[in-house]
Amino acid sequence: MVIKLEEGSKGGSKKAVQLRQAIRDTLAEEMRRDDRIIVLGEDVGRRGGVFLVTEGLIEEFGEERVIDTPLSEAGILGVAFGMALYGLKPVAEIQFIDFVWPGFDQIMNEISKVRYRSGGQWKAPVVIRAPYGGGIGGGLYHSQSPEAIFAHMGGVFIAIPSTPYNAKGLLRTALRGDDPVIYLEPKKIYLAVKEEVPDEDYTIPFGKARIVREGKDVTIVTYGYMVYPSTQAAEEIEKEEGISVEVIDLQTIVPFDREAILNSVAKTGRLIVVNESPKIASMASEIAAFVAEKAIEYLIAPIIRVTGYDTPYPFAQQIYYHPDAFRIKRAIKKVMEWD
Repeated sequence: MVIKLEEGSKGGSKKAVQLRQAIRDTLAEEMRRDDRIIVLGEDVGRRGGVFLVTEGLIEEFGEERVIDTPLSEAGILGVAFGMALYGLKPVAEIQFIDFVWPGFDQIMNEISKVRYRSGGQWKAPVVIRAPYGGGIGGGLYHSQSPEAIFAHMGGVFIAIPSTPYNAKGLLRTALRGDDPVIYLEPKKIYLAVKEEVPDEDYTIPFGKARIVREGKDVTIVTYGYMVYPSTQAAEEIEKEEGISVEVIDLQTIVPFDREAILNSVAKTGRLIVVNESPKIASMASEIAAFVAEKAIEYLIAPIIRVTGYDTPYPFAQQIYYHPDAFRIKRAIKKVMEWD
C-alpha cells in the first residue's frame, strides 16, 4: 500500500518509506541532534528489535546509547525513569505492549506522577515505544490494544501514528518534549504502508487530528491501523450508496482533538467511533461520552461504536475480531436510517 504525501509537508527532498523505517530514521536523526537521547530495551541493539525498528542504531551510536537490557519490563522502565530524572532523554522500548504489565507501576506511580508530586521540580521525559494491536496472527499475547488503560492514569501523552509521515512528526514532538509519552506503533502497518516523507525537520503537535477525508453525512473518528478500514468503508459506501463520510484520524488520544470532533459532528449529525480494543471502557466509549455531553443538540442518530470484542484476542478467529470495512459500512447504514 502506497499513500500520498501528507498535506502540509512542503519543499525539500522526499523519499518513500515504511512506517517502521520512518520511526528508525527519526530516532537516528534525533540522537544525532541531542546526545541525551538513549535507547534501551530487549534486543534493541544487536538484533535491532523484534521488528528491526532500531536496526543499525548500535553501530552508529554505540552500546552506551543503545542498550540491550535484560528481559525485565520493570527494570527497563525503572532505569529509564532514573535516567530522565538526571537529565537524559530515554526511549524505552517494550517489545510488545502486551508485556508492559510487570513495569506498569513504574509508569502509573512514578513516571506519570513525578512532575505533579514534586511541584514541577522534577520531570520525566521518557518516551515509551511499543508495538500494539493485532492483525499479524500473534494470538492473545501479542495482539492487545490497552491504550485506554494508559489514558486513564493522567500525566502522560499518548501518540498513535497511522502513516510514516505522522509517525515521524509525532515521534519528533515526543522526543523534544519534557513530559512522558507513550508512543504506540500499530504493528499491522509497520511494513504494509509506504509513503513519501520529506527530509525537512517537521513536528506534529499533540492534540491535533488530521482529516483523512471530508464528508457531510457521517463522521468516523478513529486512529492507528483502524484509519485504513475506516477509509476503505467510507470510499466504498460513497460509491455504492452515495453517502458522504468524513474520517478523522486523532493521531494522539491524550489529548484528543475535541474541536475537530465537535466541528465534524456539528456538520454531519452522525458519529461512529472505531477502535480495535474491546468496547468496554475503550477510547470509543470516552469519545462517545464526550460528544453526548458537548454536542447532543447536533446529533440526529445514536452514536455507534465499532470495536473489538470484550474477550481475549483470538488466534484462529482473528479475522472476525478486528473491525473491518464490512462492519464499519454496516454501522454507516444504521446511522443513516435515522432522519
